[in-house]
Amino acid sequence: MRSRPSHRRTPHTHRRAAAVALAGVAALIATAVQSGSATAAPEQTPAAASKAKPGSESVRLTPAQRAELIRQANATKADTAEDLGLGAKEKLVVRDVLKDNDGTVHVRYERTYDGLPVLGGDLVVQGDSAGEADSVVKATRTAVTPATTTAKVPAAKAEQQALSAAKAEGADVDRAPRKVVWAAEGKPVVAYETVVGGLQHDGTPQELHVVTDATTGEQLYTWEAIQNGTGHTVYSGTVDLTTTQSGSSYNLTDGARGGHKTYNLNRGTSGTGTLFSGSDDVWGNGSASNAESAAADAHYGAALTWDYYKNVHGRSGIRGDGVGAYSRVHYGNNYVNAFWSDSCFCMTYGDGSGNANPLTAIDVAAHEMTHGLTSNTAGLNYSGESGGLNEATSDIFGSTVEFYANNSSDVGDYLIGEEIDINGDGTPLRYMDKPSKDGASKDAWYSGIGNIDVHYSSGPANHFFYLLSEGSGTKTINGVSYDSPTSDGLPVTGIGRAKAEKIWFRALTTKFTSTTNYASARTGTLAATGELYGTDSAEYKAVQDAWAGINVGTRSDGGGGGGTSYESTTDVTIPDAGAAVTSAISVTGRTGNAPSNLRVTVDIEHTWSGDLVVDLLAPDGTVYPLRSRTGGSADDIKETYTVNASSETANGTWRLRVQDQARYDTGYISGWSLTFP
Repeated sequence: MRSRPSHRRTPHTHRRAAAVALAGVAALIATAVQSGSATAAPEQTPAAASKAKPGSESVRLTPAQRAELIRQANATKADTAEDLGLGAKEKLVVRDVLKDNDGTVHVRYERTYDGLPVLGGDLVVQGDSAGEADSVVKATRTAVTPATTTAKVPAAKAEQQALSAAKAEGADVDRAPRKVVWAAEGKPVVAYETVVGGLQHDGTPQELHVVTDATTGEQLYTWEAIQNGTGHTVYSGTVDLTTTQSGSSYNLTDGARGGHKTYNLNRGTSGTGTLFSGSDDVWGNGSASNAESAAADAHYGAALTWDYYKNVHGRSGIRGDGVGAYSRVHYGNNYVNAFWSDSCFCMTYGDGSGNANPLTAIDVAAHEMTHGLTSNTAGLNYSGESGGLNEATSDIFGSTVEFYANNSSDVGDYLIGEEIDINGDGTPLRYMDKPSKDGASKDAWYSGIGNIDVHYSSGPANHFFYLLSEGSGTKTINGVSYDSPTSDGLPVTGIGRAKAEKIWFRALTTKFTSTTNYASARTGTLAATGELYGTDSAEYKAVQDAWAGINVGTRSDGGGGGGTSYESTTDVTIPDAGAAVTSAISVTGRTGNAPSNLRVTVDIEHTWSGDLVVDLLAPDGTVYPLRSRTGGSADDIKETYTVNASSETANGTWRLRVQDQARYDTGYISGWSLTFP
């Protein structure tokens, strides 16, 4: 049993965040996660309740406007860290910034501890201006307080362990071990991060990150930074290309799109290659035997993807800074793949089996370029469930860019790899309507999905996007027949691809973090949908239903079990021995009174839970006691209470009220929900 400390802890002062927490920000409407479905990741705090109004979308920032917002965020990052309750040794590093048309600003930060990078410490803060902390999404809720920052294991041992983990041809250390704080899983510890190069089994370059506990020498985590995905190689016919004239010659430099360039590796596997140039402005002849044909496809695909993100989502370039990445074609010999690399800020394409089918089609370019976007926004770890979501994001936007292109030689579809015939039998590589048709991908979430290859664990997210866009059942789109089932056997009505792509992009750029899993992706897309269309909209209900259709959460009408839930996942700090605080949930769209078996699910992080008094407040102020100074020294309150609220009108603002009535221990309301059976 834990004894009480003999001294009082000094609670941290939250100047802005506490004020917002008490203001009763509009809450999400979301369904409870059903038994056997994906459950919320304990390390993630989605900004479920935001002050963004329905219809909020990101505005198109010029490079100068973006730079100014970044400057403002940098100028206030110390205050922001204090508002978020970060410790004295924790600092924020600005990574990205977005601004909505209602003025809301989203700033993405990395974190350091005592000068060390914190892997898994990333977060997104939302507020009225750069640095305002009205709500936050964190990759980890765990306090970043490692027991020590002193390494007991020599860096050389971590280096050898990393080389052993690589199992790659010609494995060598690209980047020597650097000391970090590992916070993406479990209790934060001091660790080494080593990057190992070499070649993967199919000839793809390797940038394997290996994290080693610097105290015990245990290998904690690995992930691959080279992010690849095979798409179909289909020529796009005769297209217009933006090029640059230099004297009497032309070259594949797109001055209208951040200076994007296309290079020829000429079967090599290293370096930048040679910039494509010629005496005329005609590129290729439509045959794979002509080196310029693949270059024309890659150049065209990169331009389409740039235009798509700028015109549909208001983002200028992968980093949002107006700077173009570059493309490399003719990588290796008989290389049947394509990949994105952060280290070169480039997309690279092989020529396929027999060097006859270059992987340079529209959706391949969009897929690889989107890996770059993900790396510079959510930074989804390329491993486990987050890796599946990373890969699915590239498939999703590979498909939407293909639809956006409206190219008669390569019509938009929800199939991946249907033209290149990688399988040798004319079948696509991946199917979004029913992923399991490829023989390896999964249609729905299950508890072990994070243990399979990310190209197959992407299946449920691809399936979710198809269901949200087009709905379940059979249909024909652009001449392609689809038949999409659901895991619960109930139908899903689609809202159209135009809305679905807006939802996924907003969730990716403002809600997802490096550790986002399927459950927290559901929460993030619901938050994004609420901001775009409202929490009582048909779109919001469709998102709930589409997730339920892949076994993540329950339906908007209670189908699949659990009832209809209304949820808040905004953190609210509980002052030590201080005044009571509340967290609000707005219930709308119901008729009559609340039920006699209203379920109140509470998630409170607090040491010594016996200090707390917890009540439910009805819209008219009636108090329903849930817990009063019970639990003793046990940490946290994660319980569901049943309340007879049949005398209360269902619609209105319900509040969870919590008060700490003793000294020394601290915590916060992590989230809570009301479930109407």
